[in-house]
Amino acid sequence: MTNEQTAIRTTYFSIAGNTTLAIIKGLAGFFGNSYALIADAIESTADIFSSFLVLFGLKYANRPADKNHPYGHGRAEPLITFLVVGFLITSATIIAYESIKNIETPHDLPKIWTLLVLGPLIIWKEISFRLVMKKAKETNSSSLKADAWHHRSDAITSVAAFIGISIALYFGKGYETADDWAALFASGFILYNSYLIFRPALGEIMDEHLYDDLVEDIRKVSLTVNGIVDTEKCFIRKAGMKYHVDLHATVNAEITVKHGHEIAHKLQDTLRKDLPQLGNVLIHIEPNE
Repeated sequence: MTNEQTAIRTTYFSIAGNTTLAIIKGLAGFFGNSYALIADAIESTADIFSSFLVLFGLKYANRPADKNHPYGHGRAEPLITFLVVGFLITSATIIAYESIKNIETPHDLPKIWTLLVLGPLIIWKEISFRLVMKKAKETNSSSLKADAWHHRSDAITSVAAFIGISIALYFGKGYETADDWAALFASGFILYNSYLIFRPALGEIMDEHLYDDLVEDIRKVSLTVNGIVDTEKCFIRKAGMKYHVDLHATVNAEITVKHGHEIAHKLQDTLRKDLPQLGNVLIHIEPNE
């Protein structure tokens, strides 16, 4: 299975999970008189739409290179990540607004059984985060990492809701707003996670150099190719799940242009074979002086 297929299948998992949890949280929050749970349901609902965006972005980014896009369509992925961040910020703003409104409005204590609903949900969302993040790292997908952080932020809001409801139930009358304060705290955490997701996607769009380990691997593999004396400049930019490379390689200055050309092709083929995450590899041959 290719990285692209793995990422798409993982996104379907996120959509199914978020849909189920949004329904459970929404019903439990409404009937259990807990705005923290309703806020949790709002975030899960936003997660559904953001996962659909991720799915669209992955499928579009997977399109092959064409005349107008010689490097492929991979840059669509960080753009989709920006939209996903927009969903996170929107849901955090709605949660914060409604939390403040509920804090100012007297209401009844949440029901004790809402804690029994939250416990398994917290465990499931953390498991979902770890599964999706593992696949995101395997596939080098920035949008899938954003999707994974949706699961983690969802788990945190559920933890906040659990704590808020527990405080409200334990201390009783006068602490009815504890779960509203929990929801407000959760909105701040969502905003913080939004920045953590946004920053690497921005670096990807701006061709920021973040790939020292990959550069080292490229240099090591290059020196295994017969005829390559050394490597000089190595520039990497990420597009989707692929890394495009511009590499200056040094060869014996006495060989013919044809021989140097053959070595460059052999180097290109070897790099793609040993490092399958590479996309376009441009080799510039330098004479060893």
